[in-house]
Amino acid sequence: MATSSLHTLLFTPHSHNSFSKFITTNHTHFLKPNPLSHYHHPSRKSLCVKNIFTDKKNKQPITQNDEKSLLVLQDSSSSIVSSIKYHAEFTPSFSPEKFELPKAYIATAESVRDKLIRNWNATYEYYEKINVKQAYYLSMEFLQGRALLNAIGNLELSGPYAEALSQLGIDLENVAKQEPDAALGNGGLGRLASCFLDSLATLNYPAWGYGLRYKYGLFKQNITKDGQEEVAESWLELGNPWEIVRNDVSYPVKFYGKVVTGSDEKKHWTGGEDIKAVAYDVPIPGYKTKTTINLRLWSTKVPSEDFDLSAFNAGEHAKACEAQTNAEKICYILYPGDDSVEGKILRLKQQYTLCSASLQDIIARFEKRCGGSANWEEFPEKVAVQMNDTHPTLCIPELMRIFIDVKGLSWSEAWEITQRTVAYTNHTVLPEALEKWSFEIMEKLLPRHVEIIEKIDEELTHTIISETGIEDLELLHEKLKEMRILDNFDLPISVAELLFTPEEDTVVGSGEVVDNSDESESSSEEAELANQKEAELANQEEAELANKKEAELVNQKEAELTDEEGESKEEDTKKKKISLFQPDPKLPKMVRMANLSVAGGHAVNGVAEIHSEIVKEEVFNEFYKLWPHKFQNKTNGVTPRRWILFCNPDLSSIITKWTGTEDWVLDTEKLAVLRKFADSEDLQNEWRAAKRSNKMKIVSFIKERTGYLVSPDAMFDVQLSGLIRPASGLSLLKIFERHISLSTNSPQSTQKADTFARYIYLVYAVKRIHEYKRQLLNIMGIVYRYKKMKEMSAEEREAKFVPRVCIFGGKAFSTYVQAKRIVKFITDVGATINHDSEIGDLLKVVFFPDYNVSVAEQLIPASELSQHISTAGMEASGTSNMKFSMNGCILIGTLDGANVEIREEVGEENFFLFGARAHEIAGLRKERAEGKFVPDPRFEEVIAYIRSGVFGPGIYDELMGSLEGNEGYGCGDYFLVGKDFPSYIESQEKVEEAYRDQKRWTRMSILNTAGSYKFSSDRTIREYAKDIWNINPVDLPQ
Repeated sequence: MATSSLHTLLFTPHSHNSFSKFITTNHTHFLKPNPLSHYHHPSRKSLCVKNIFTDKKNKQPITQNDEKSLLVLQDSSSSIVSSIKYHAEFTPSFSPEKFELPKAYIATAESVRDKLIRNWNATYEYYEKINVKQAYYLSMEFLQGRALLNAIGNLELSGPYAEALSQLGIDLENVAKQEPDAALGNGGLGRLASCFLDSLATLNYPAWGYGLRYKYGLFKQNITKDGQEEVAESWLELGNPWEIVRNDVSYPVKFYGKVVTGSDEKKHWTGGEDIKAVAYDVPIPGYKTKTTINLRLWSTKVPSEDFDLSAFNAGEHAKACEAQTNAEKICYILYPGDDSVEGKILRLKQQYTLCSASLQDIIARFEKRCGGSANWEEFPEKVAVQMNDTHPTLCIPELMRIFIDVKGLSWSEAWEITQRTVAYTNHTVLPEALEKWSFEIMEKLLPRHVEIIEKIDEELTHTIISETGIEDLELLHEKLKEMRILDNFDLPISVAELLFTPEEDTVVGSGEVVDNSDESESSSEEAELANQKEAELANQEEAELANKKEAELVNQKEAELTDEEGESKEEDTKKKKISLFQPDPKLPKMVRMANLSVAGGHAVNGVAEIHSEIVKEEVFNEFYKLWPHKFQNKTNGVTPRRWILFCNPDLSSIITKWTGTEDWVLDTEKLAVLRKFADSEDLQNEWRAAKRSNKMKIVSFIKERTGYLVSPDAMFDVQLSGLIRPASGLSLLKIFERHISLSTNSPQSTQKADTFARYIYLVYAVKRIHEYKRQLLNIMGIVYRYKKMKEMSAEEREAKFVPRVCIFGGKAFSTYVQAKRIVKFITDVGATINHDSEIGDLLKVVFFPDYNVSVAEQLIPASELSQHISTAGMEASGTSNMKFSMNGCILIGTLDGANVEIREEVGEENFFLFGARAHEIAGLRKERAEGKFVPDPRFEEVIAYIRSGVFGPGIYDELMGSLEGNEGYGCGDYFLVGKDFPSYIESQEKVEEAYRDQKRWTRMSILNTAGSYKFSSDRTIREYAKDIWNINPVDLPQ
């Protein structure tokens, strides 16, 4: 467009910033462009800034009708054009000469943000006014995706913005593509958190989100001939138009230092390293509502005076910037590698920064609403803190520290308030994979918090003893071993005294014992004198008395021998009891964050029905028996706005037409209406046409991103996943190496070492990569299909197999080799198959690089089969399975996570089930360890084919080796790929059969969408609000 058009500004009143100011001119006609200069406007009239709420010169009151008219005017396409032009010129991030797509995106986003700010301010002004209870959702990840289309969709302004940009000669879709995905998360944890924020805003619940503002995200994934390559994310390079830095909202965060007791008898955490957490706010709009809630992200820095100017001028540049670097790197990347001590410290700093800054902010806002002095008893009545997994667990000791050390509360007061305020969502079914931290590192970094944790652990230990008793010390030991917060620790002194104090008569004091002995000796002497006198008087009885004394002496010696034997046995028993509770010096001392979360909160929830049962029966069984009232289920959900309405408009139109209403967007139960039309030929034709349209878009997308050309006539078979949250704490491989080095050559120690190796393999693999999601099973199934194709003639192949495009997406954590081997193997198989002219379009394999939300928004609507094939009992819930099902994609999977509930809702006949059940897994692993497992010949055939080198010179021995052997580190097929392989192949044959009957397949697809109504995050949030947070919707005044 012509640059002069940037100056043709229509200054209709419009919201410009957080103070609700309106920019007007003192003339009503258009400003005329000045073609001579981009910087000087001699013809432009002066601007004045007015605040319609406070300008005392405005003597005409603004009526409700006036406000409505103003809003309508602001939402018109002509007003939007003016707003975009205004931001292109007056809040520029680019030079003024051009108005190209990147600049158009920034200006458009800032225009939308103006509208969000107006609602944002109104939302929180009203919340402050009525002093309503609010929920605060703390998460290390918020995987938002792009914001532009979601924001204008929720504001119901997609049409006006498309028209406005069209008037400027630009297409809305092309503008939206300029936005990078916000690199604030990577997996289901972050996607869930973002869905929850959308639902909270849409349902008008008063809430905030808190997270960290990562500069470089996790990493950007490139796929090369060598496999996965990681580079830094660049999402902030051009700025983020959605965020507003709050330089007036910052809080100190301390590390290291020491704890001293002051003259006031209070604990003071002094010295150490101090940084500052600064708030960056992102508005989150609800759908068809004025409510706009806040996502507050923390960035870290230090004051300018911490820059060592003297050192810099002396040439010591690194030293001069040391304080800034140490502070800023806390928010550099999501999940920094923690193989090194430095990496562990950085990860722990991240978690504490999130907790400390957020809680200080929450408390400051609470105190502001209280006015004069805060009544801390009311804190849980106004504040609900939800910890999304164990990453924010330090909220518990941090809240205690603030209450006790800063606000002056007693321990009992602080503990009661903390427990009523905090709740915990668990996201793992593996007890071994629950987050732990090195006590040594934590004590060094957060000394005051360690003191508080020690006391919480002591009180928890007393609670366990009071419930269990001390009669059976072995039972008590097992309970304490499972439930204590401090792992591999001595018992607290108060507990040790309770368990090991001798009987009262043996602990009286040594002086008292001595006194009793003197009295006894004195009495004996008097008796002896009396006996002597009697002997003198009765000589005739002397012989008899001598015999009696001799007999007594013999009895006494026998008694002494018996006492010595008893004392020896008693001493052995005592030593055994003491040793039972002693820590193992070979193992590190750890802080178990999940146990702290359970003890310190009032609610613990799983995220799917099967997961919550495993949490109660296995993961936290002892806690569940102690506090059954704490445990709940909250099955996950996803927002239907982003995951159907906006990403799949063709399908959305069909749903609206056949349900007769748009209300399904807010009330997904109305999707069930589609069931009665599932056999309608008209609906099926429309349904297939929408799927075909989405597939055509993906054909172009795949060509653009990978270079491969695929056929839209093939079945689109998809397996997508993010990254499992990496474990924190001590390097498990180092523990393994230490343990093995301490082992002897005895059979017992060797068996113990092998068992420990399997344990380490489990934790190391599951918490770092997606082995349990079994992409390896998928790709081996593809290899089996390819091998069978190659053994057939062209005619046989076409008769036997349905054409497929097999699509993978997901990131392997950068420091874990096994995950990257799987990525490399998938891309090698794809390169071979995709260039095989004999196979052609009958089979293609595509690995989508840098999988993220925006990629998912395009792939999911086009998918026809989605694979959710994790080992049963190892997936907490999953949310991608819900997104696929909502979009009419049929699932193949195990009875794991939310698959169980999805299958129940969509119908067993509309879900392709295979594999072992969760209750069978332990027995199958035992069978494997005992050497009783016999692999299916087809599975062995695939392994041999892979090792033949058909997929290139890649070295797959380690990958295939992990599937062989019976047990031990790096082998033994822990995730049962071999066991489930035959069942998987047979289920895929059923998929082929169903897909050939397109009428049947389309019916299954419709019923999947119809049955997905339960899996809206709106339903999940209503349950959290009612059962855990005790908050209610707040409708803003219109």
